[in-house]
Amino acid sequence: MAINKTEQIYQQHIKSLQPSERLVLIELIARDLVQTTEKPKHNIMELHGLGKEIWNGIDAQEYVNELRKEMNKLC
Repeated sequence: MAINKTEQIYQQHIKSLQPSERLVLIELIARDLVQTTEKPKHNIMELHGLGKEIWNGIDAQEYVNELRKEMNKLC
């Protein structure tokens, strides 16, 4: 059974490294992957303020108090 190129590199060059050296190598590879992967098409901050008009005129404390009353009835 033929050993693939990645397995061959691991066996010849990486396996003999100290664990701390292998961890550094993993960090370098991970950092490289982060830099080369596609950036997300959207940012979570695009959702900031979305739907805020639904809460206009609603007192936050009253809303929480009502939720607590409802939960207490269920328990």
